[in-house]
Amino acid sequence: MNDPKKGNTKGFSRAFYVANTVELFERMAYYAIFIVLTIYLSNILGFNDFEASMISGLFSGGLYLLPIFTGAYADKIGFKKSMIVAFSLLTVGYFGLGVLPTLLEAAGLVSYGETTRFSGLLQSSEKWMIVPVLFVIMVGGSFIKSIISASVAKETTEATRARGYSIFYMMVNIGAFTGKTIIDPLRNYIGEQAYIYINYFSGFMTLIALLAVILLYNSTHNAGEGKSMREIGRGFLRIMCNWRLLILILIITGFWMVQQQLYATMPKYVIRMAGETAKPGWIANVNPFIVVCCVSFITKLMAKRSAVTSMNIGMFLIPISALLMAAGNMLGNDLFSGISNITLMMVAGIVIQALAECFISPRYLEYFSLQAPKGEEGMYLGFSHLDSFLSSILGFGLSGILLTKYCPDPMLFESHEAWQAASVHAHYIWYYFAGIGLIAALALLIFAKVTESIDKKKKEID
Repeated sequence: MNDPKKGNTKGFSRAFYVANTVELFERMAYYAIFIVLTIYLSNILGFNDFEASMISGLFSGGLYLLPIFTGAYADKIGFKKSMIVAFSLLTVGYFGLGVLPTLLEAAGLVSYGETTRFSGLLQSSEKWMIVPVLFVIMVGGSFIKSIISASVAKETTEATRARGYSIFYMMVNIGAFTGKTIIDPLRNYIGEQAYIYINYFSGFMTLIALLAVILLYNSTHNAGEGKSMREIGRGFLRIMCNWRLLILILIITGFWMVQQQLYATMPKYVIRMAGETAKPGWIANVNPFIVVCCVSFITKLMAKRSAVTSMNIGMFLIPISALLMAAGNMLGNDLFSGISNITLMMVAGIVIQALAECFISPRYLEYFSLQAPKGEEGMYLGFSHLDSFLSSILGFGLSGILLTKYCPDPMLFESHEAWQAASVHAHYIWYYFAGIGLIAALALLIFAKVTESIDKKKKEID
């Protein structure tokens, strides 16, 4: 029978469901702004493609690097306190992104009129004021990255963990889908000012999450709270010496480098290649939609298979997805009226990419959670995000270089014909990412064979 005090439902506690619900709100907030962050930086604040890509990449990278440390600190002070700190910082940061352009305009540093491209800060250093605002969001988000995934580990058993992470990942993608859905209707209604006002939506979402944590979140799993910094340091050394986890992080980075292009390359690519009427928010939403529909089924399908086997299947889908994205620029006349080949093949590639994510991501988190000692779940699950840190820095940096080389900003050219000549090989961008995906897939296959052989020999000795 379920224990009403713990709010158990089908083996999961109330804390599990509260944590996953606030994760949904946090993901809605994050993806609402992240899907257009590079456009916000370029069109609102005047950064060029490379600057916008690097700022976005460092922001995203820091969001995934800091959980190593904030996760360990969360183990020490407790998850509820950590979530309160996190959502407070996120709320301040998102409202800051909305307020900053207004403050700059009020100070006379920039003028936002009825034009479609705001360029008042092109030569001004004041645009760099965005960096501390993004840093506040980065710190707040880094707590969430480790806490929520670690909460799943704390609130489940080994028997329910795969299902628990499947539910967690479904909530993540419902939030991602909903957040990305907001921007395109808002852009159609108020134009590029939408890139400013979307930040207020994100601020309200994290404020709701903050109130939910304060009023509803309570967990009985408190192992690790109050540990000394020396104990934290010892745990950190243990995880840094776990060669399997380190190698797996490096391999899965290849997957995330391709996945990051939904935000680093795709928005600018489709708008430049398919026209200003393209809707990158809706296109990107194909990913969470497919994940929400398929992740539970795929997790059940692969339940009797090891986590590494499931990840292997997904990794070999990734280069296929990148090649499909490239195909849009090589086809002749549009295959279907009303939709460009660029958009059509981008959607096809994202579908395959989303299926790959269903095979990889929940089982990757499960793999890390099973390595974590009691009381160190936050540190281990924070460490698991190191792959996303590396892929953000490398993926966004490479995106800026490739966009500049193969699909440059049309505003930099005197005529449309000159831009067309410069972007004729725009699809080459996706060949680079197909190659990265294939190398990562082969590396994971070798990793699986080597670790399986080592484990088999160890069992024979025992």
